Amino acid sequence: MRWKLVIAILVLSFFSGIIWADEEALRKAIQPHFAGHNIESLKKTPYLGLYEVVVGDEIFYTDDKADYFFFGHVIDTKTRVSMTNERLQEIKAARRVPLDSLPLEFAIKTVKGNGKRRLAVFTDPNCPYCKQLEKELVNVTDITIYTLLYPVLNGSMEVSKKIWCSDNQLKAWDDFMLRGVAPSSKDCETPLEVLVKSGRENKVSGTPTLVFADGSIVGGMIPAAAIEEKLESASKSQ
Repeated sequence: MRWKLVIAILVLSFFSGIIWADEEALRKAIQPHFAGHNIESLKKTPYLGLYEVVVGDEIFYTDDKADYFFFGHVIDTKTRVSMTNERLQEIKAARRVPLDSLPLEFAIKTVKGNGKRRLAVFTDPNCPYCKQLEKELVNVTDITIYTLLYPVLNGSMEVSKKIWCSDNQLKAWDDFMLRGVAPSSKDCETPLEVLVKSGRENKVSGTPTLVFADGSIVGGMIPAAAIEEKLESASKSQ
């Protein structure tokens, strides 16, 4: 199988001809093109003389003059491994979000057993993987779960409002996610904008996203056994 490197190239003509003395100068030249977003990492790679740039959860590459930006995956043709994907996984694994920095006061709180272990979940009611996760969480005990409504899919905002405004939020959530029972129509003030803002600030790019007590993050649905393993690991690291 032949691998191809697909690269989109953006020419930055007004930086042509300038030779950068160091990485800090290169960082300052790149930053204006990503207003509102910080360059989290900039370092030279061992291939093609390129520099790796990390902005948010995205990786791209540039030359030492910032004449070009390269977006795509760098593939090691010997191992057929995406070097870009490996770095993305490293970056995500290293990320931490302090659990208590989240707006837990606006969570739908579930306490099971002694409730000592803690887990926050950014979740969308219309997300099928979120519904699968809820079925897995049924089998996890001795835990406090903070369900953070994160309505980013079509139609999810209205469903989330109805769940939040229910007389019994936890029952309305469980009924919808586990039994397919729609919440009754009801209006009230909600913290949904605050929750969505928190998700975006913490780079929650999909649902479900799990945040454990040690700040470690797992994106996507994982089975109960993997949740138990992460909970135990988080407890030991605190």
